[in-house]
Amino acid sequence: MRAWRGVVEWTAGQRERFVWRDGHLEPLRVEARPAPVNYGCLPGTLNPADGAEVDAVWLGEPLAVGTVREGAPAALLHLHDGDHKVIFSVGPVQGAALQGLLAWFPPERGATVQDAHAAQAWLDELAAARPG
Repeated sequence: MRAWRGVVEWTAGQRERFVWRDGHLEPLRVEARPAPVNYGCLPGTLNPADGAEVDAVWLGEPLAVGTVREGAPAALLHLHDGDHKVIFSVGPVQGAALQGLLAWFPPERGATVQDAHAAQAWLDELAAARPG
């Protein structure tokens, strides 16, 4: 399975959120609730659902904003609106962190977890559809 490079924009347990723009991080806003997981993006990708880089989450210990991680997807958080999130994890995709991630999304978004192969297939599909 292919490895993908991601950057953390929002640390688990924190309210201060950053955004990846033009190759660097910028402060975005302070959220009402802290992030249940480490949240970020996969630079160089494009999700047509929102016109931005593919969103990524890292389960486990908090990672500092700006942390760069490379690895194969562990799962895909599939949403009805197409704004899926690629899940990375050192261990099995289960437990309190995963439950916190699922609870983060309102029921109407239809959050479900699909396996690593679904994540890789979705990323490959996006890459194939991208011009250039």
